[in-house]
Order: sequence, then structure tokens, then C-alpha cells
Amino acid sequence: MKPCIKIIVLILLFPNAPGYAQKQTGTWHEEFMKELKLMGHRNWILIVDAAYPLQGKPAIKTICTGEDQLTVVREVINSIDEAPHVFPEVFLDREIDFISESDARGIDEYKKSLWDIFSNKTVIKSMHEDMIKKVDEAAKTFNILVLKTNMTIPYTSVFLRLNCGYWTPGQESKLRQKMGD
Repeated sequence: MKPCIKIIVLILLFPNAPGYAQKQTGTWHEEFMKELKLMGHRNWILIVDAAYPLQGKPAIKTICTGEDQLTVVREVINSIDEAPHVFPEVFLDREIDFISESDARGIDEYKKSLWDIFSNKTVIKSMHEDMIKKVDEAAKTFNILVLKTNMTIPYTSVFLRLNCGYWTPGQESKLRQKMGD
């Protein structure tokens, strides 16, 4: 059998194998809403540009949205804000602060729009490679959802680590103090 035929056969036999995007059964938003209901504390949602790699861990599911990145970010943030069980911790690539309009056309407007979306959120900036490592580590135990957009500007990834929506870190800290931990 020719190598390309072998690959096609493998994909047909093992459609959920690591390294392959999962087949969508609805729109990206419908798929996202199904996943959001299942997700909780320590799961991640990534909203990424077109060049973001398809990762090979089985716990990482990639959905191609075919949408503008800011549209996806807005819809995801609004949906998470309406979900009673989780809230997002927002991480952005630190590199974004060092990219100018002359380096990547459209970056200034993108950053302005992104800051508007996150105006009431704490945003943590980290080096892109460090974020990839965090996601990779989290995928050893928890599921990760990657929403791939049609964005073609570098270092525009939005990383959302979900936290419990009805139990704050402050409440957890008080509990641990009571327990003597």
C-alpha cells in the first residue's frame, strides 16, 4: 500500500487518534457550548491564530472555527461569563507588546479591540513558549479545547484557564487555613 493511502486508512480507522482534529458535528459555537458544559476547574480553552499547530496529545481537541479571532474571543468570553460553574483566567503572549504595526499590519487595531474585550478582566502575559509548556503539562491530566481562527497576525493566542465559578481562590485559601494546610 502506498504511504498516502496508509495514512487515509489510518485516519478512517482511528478518527480520534492523537494529532487529528476531531470531526465537528455542528457549528464551532455549538461544539464549544457542548464542551463548556463538561469543562471545569483546570481545563483550558485556547483561541488561536491560523498557524497554531495541531497538537498530538489525545486530551487536546482542536476545532477550526473559520471565523475572525476577535469574534471568537468575544463569543467565548460572553459564554463563559454566563456560565455559573467557571470563570476564565486570561493569559496572552508577552511578545504581543513588542510587535508594532510596521511588523504586523493590523496588530494595533487587534490589541485595542482585545483590551476592550478584557477591560474588566485581569490579564497575565507570559512568553508564548511558556504558555505552550503550561498547556502541554495540563493536557497530561485535563482536557484542552483549541479554537483555531483565521487570524494571520503572530503572537495573538488567547489562553483561558478555567477556574471554579462558585468557589473563589480567596475562599479556598481560607478553607486551607482552617484545615491547617
